Amino acid sequence: MKKLTKYNRVAGFLNSIYDKLNQDFFNNEMERPVITIQSSPKVYGHFTLYDAWSVNDNGVREINIGAGTLARPIENVVSTLVHEMCHQWNNMKGIKDVSRGAMYHNKHFKESAQAHGLIVSRSEIYGWTITEPSDELIEWILINDLTDIPMNRNEFSLDFFGGQPDTNKKPIVKPTGKGSYKKYRCSGCKLLARTTKDARLVCGDCEIEMEREG
Repeated sequence: MKKLTKYNRVAGFLNSIYDKLNQDFFNNEMERPVITIQSSPKVYGHFTLYDAWSVNDNGVREINIGAGTLARPIENVVSTLVHEMCHQWNNMKGIKDVSRGAMYHNKHFKESAQAHGLIVSRSEIYGWTITEPSDELIEWILINDLTDIPMNRNEFSLDFFGGQPDTNKKPIVKPTGKGSYKKYRCSGCKLLARTTKDARLVCGDCEIEMEREG
């Protein structure tokens, strides 16, 4: 696969991930929305409940992945995409899974997320909105050899009055949360493995110690 260092390649990568997830986790029942990569400082992504796009005079919904969150570990990016796909799934089924201005995630969202490869935790303010990849989803990512995206929009905070970037401040880097994993690769067969903590791994095929990446 070509290196993900150009916007159009990253966009194509996210579209291909959507199609694979749709096939393997959603029975290929959903129509792909327009997947965008736009700045969204307060959230990792969103799904529009209205037709945000018109394609050949047909309305199409939108899933956005925050441009400033692309460089997170791929399992976190995929989790965000699945999170938004669950909103799409519920909307398609006529299930209302959010309230309070589409910010509070109710039990219907929790059930859908758990059924589609996510682990869900509850926020006191926003409900069942905290999602991370399950072991099933992590294994799926490894099987499909999905790689991290080495491209990220630098999200600068804005001056309150003038709305101008404060260049003295560093770009905002969002925490990876519990879904952050350590990567190890075999220098022989290039097998990739991920763990939730530091480890000493040996490739079973090459019988050599795997090297830590990143």
